[in-house]
Amino acid sequence: MSSTPPRELARELALALREQVLPELGSHAGRDHLGEGEGGDVTFAIDEGAESFMEEFLAANAPDVAFYSEDRGLVEPKGAAGWVLVVDPIDGTRPAMAGFESACVSVAAAPLDGEPTMGDVAVGCIVEIKSGRMFLAERGGGIEPGAALSANIDLGRMFWAYGLRGRPSRAIAEVLGDLLDASSVGGGTFDLGSATFDMTRIVTGQLDAYLEPGPRLVEEVPGMRERFERIGRGAVLNNSPYDLAAAVLCLDEAGAVVTDAAGGSLAAKPLLGSGERFQMSCVASANAGLHEQIIEHIDRGIDRVRDHPV
Repeated sequence: MSSTPPRELARELALALREQVLPELGSHAGRDHLGEGEGGDVTFAIDEGAESFMEEFLAANAPDVAFYSEDRGLVEPKGAAGWVLVVDPIDGTRPAMAGFESACVSVAAAPLDGEPTMGDVAVGCIVEIKSGRMFLAERGGGIEPGAALSANIDLGRMFWAYGLRGRPSRAIAEVLGDLLDASSVGGGTFDLGSATFDMTRIVTGQLDAYLEPGPRLVEEVPGMRERFERIGRGAVLNNSPYDLAAAVLCLDEAGAVVTDAAGGSLAAKPLLGSGERFQMSCVASANAGLHEQIIEHIDRGIDRVRDHPV
């Protein structure tokens, strides 16, 4: 392993990537399409610049560490690597191109022993690109800064986020519809364009929950895969491990509740991979009482879409 401990390496890389991307926020030049990443999403010019910088940084500072990113896939050193960094240089590329606040650098570190899973992530570091705010978690060691989780269990007062990028909006709206209606006046609903930003808002107490049922829809509802592929230009686009690895650890260490959209653990999900078979649904909540109600509503929403396709 590099002489730099995983915690410090994740932190240094995240901060360096933030400095690299910050001047490009809101730049129209960054919107150029340069192909597709490993997961099938569009690679924009702003993404490619960040990925290239990351490769150079790790080659110079941690040449014996493997890494996995959205656009590069798994890159291993010539010799055996003891650790792997799972990096999303810009989680929230579209908000970044618009110059919005909801774009983050996400770096997770895990021992590279066999085929690591989400439960093997040992370090997670998230840095907001525009503000520089950092969340740094180590498994069993808590999160810096400390969490301010919401105690709200009233769906009518819930502030929460979801994502529609690459998803069939009518089907997602049907799954989440009762929750959208319940909280649209007494609470608030948001599509902020970044799973990492959404989930860290739970740590800060700004949001009560983050919901992403897409992979469950694909798995359980006949014909839904084809609907996703039409919108995703041939690819199914949902959250991959690089989107969630650091954020899930941050929420775990903050004391929040994180599962898939059926209420199951994410710990055994493969850490290294992208594309449909590696994607995972996610429900993150500030407390267990709220989480249980959300899962019940998603169950009913999935049944509605299955029984009455939209």
